[in-house]
Amino acid sequence: MESLYEFGLSVSQWWQSNYPQLASFFQLISELGRFEFYLAVVPLIYWCINKQMGKHLIFLLAFSDILNSISKHSFRQPRPYWLDASLGLDEEGSYGMPSGHAQGATVMYVFLGMWLRRNWVWLLCLSAVLVMGLSRIYLGVHFVHDVLLGTTIALLVLVGYVVWQRNFYERFRNRILGQRVMFILLLGLAVAIVYVAIRLLIGSPDMTAAWASHIEEAELESVQGVATAFGILLGVGLGFILEVSWVRFQEQGTWWQKVLRYLLGMAGAAAFVFGLRAVFPTEPLWLALPLRIIRYFAAGFWVSYYAPYLFVRLKLAKAHPEPENKLTVSREGLMQQ
Repeated sequence: MESLYEFGLSVSQWWQSNYPQLASFFQLISELGRFEFYLAVVPLIYWCINKQMGKHLIFLLAFSDILNSISKHSFRQPRPYWLDASLGLDEEGSYGMPSGHAQGATVMYVFLGMWLRRNWVWLLCLSAVLVMGLSRIYLGVHFVHDVLLGTTIALLVLVGYVVWQRNFYERFRNRILGQRVMFILLLGLAVAIVYVAIRLLIGSPDMTAAWASHIEEAELESVQGVATAFGILLGVGLGFILEVSWVRFQEQGTWWQKVLRYLLGMAGAAAFVFGLRAVFPTEPLWLALPLRIIRYFAAGFWVSYYAPYLFVRLKLAKAHPEPENKLTVSREGLMQQ
């Protein structure tokens, strides 16, 4: 790893030394890869623009995020500025590898390119992925290999999504409600088991490392990151499944309906994410972590289910008259259409 560290440090040092005028630009780009940006933009797609595209994108981002959080804690790798403080044009408390910004941007923008299928959209999306990765290297918060690994994981997630769509999605959506709910719960259980097993396997961090002063904060950020991602994954997963059967809202509407939807939806999301943060205790950790999962589960469930439910109740959106899945009786017996 030492050779990778040295190469990554030299890249960041060269870039910062030769192009100091890019600092503000890359700091702005980096801000667009944070949780708050996705919270503001991605629900807008689901609520107001294209329901199916937004739903799939939100779940992919949630699944990618928990993979990233578990991977960071598993690898326990430093960030460039932990080894050379002069490179730190930004700060992060979590471990470095893989890059969450690069992974999230790749999932989001490559997905949009796949969905919209326009040459100019592909150009913009691939440019956004590239610039996001470069920003993290320039700012000294990620090594080159951190960005490459994050991008690779994102591409694997997208390949898995394509395989799922082509081979399993129709069969899944035509399962009865209880089976689809059970699938999400089992997925969450599997993720939890894998994370606990990894924690037992890797043991305690190496406190003799040159960057050991950052480890205590990174360990805390890691478990908090996994708790956050776990809550969101369960919340949006269960919410989307229940919405299909019980709400069935339609994203079409007048411009003022969409504006009110977005404002109402974001107010609720902010109340769960930021309001409950001010109320829930941060210590002791054995209490704070379950409450963190509950907080982000509630936020995910609000975005995916309760906000659409309120949109329909308040006449800000129409509901489809029939559920997507119907039970009919055929010669083979009870089956779903």
